[in-house]
Amino acid sequence: MAGQGPPTKTSTAQTAAEEKNIAVVKEYMRIAYSPTENKGRSSVAHLCTEDSVFDAPTTFPGCETPLDCAESHAKVMSAIADLHITSFDIAFAKEGHVLLRYSAEGSHCGKPHNGIEPSGNKAKWHAAAIFEVRDGKLHSFTKEWDKLHMWKQLGWMRGDEYA
Repeated sequence: MAGQGPPTKTSTAQTAAEEKNIAVVKEYMRIAYSPTENKGRSSVAHLCTEDSVFDAPTTFPGCETPLDCAESHAKVMSAIADLHITSFDIAFAKEGHVLLRYSAEGSHCGKPHNGIEPSGNKAKWHAAAIFEVRDGKLHSFTKEWDKLHMWKQLGWMRGDEYA
C-alpha cells in the first residue's frame, strides 16, 4: 500500500488481519479521493472483488460498484480539483467489516460543475462508510453522506431543487 495518508483520530485495538482490511479501505479512499490519481474505474480496480457492490443511492445515483463510485467521484473532482481527506475521524474493523468516518475539504477551483463556473467557494464535510473486505479486496461499500451540505457551501444549488 502507498503513503501514510491523513491521520486517524480514533480507533481500537485490531488484529493483524483487521489492520490489513483497514489498510485496503484507506488505500481505496486515498486513490478514489485524489484529484491526481483517480482516473476513474481503472484506478481502483485492483482493490475490488469482481462482484463488488456499492450502496449510496441518494448521493451517487446509478453507481452500483465501488468502481462506479470512483468513476463518478473523478468527475466531481474535476470541479473540486483540490479535494482531499483531512482526517479519518474513526476507523475500526471487526473481522471483514471496516467502519470509516472521515472529514474532507476542497474548493470549486477546477472545471465548471453542471454549468456553474468555478467560484473558489470552499467546503468542508464529513461522511461515513461501512466496507466489507474479502480476501484482501473490497467487496461492499455502503456510504452515508450529506451531499447537499457540501453543494450549498460550494454554491452549486440555485434553490431547494435537490431538497
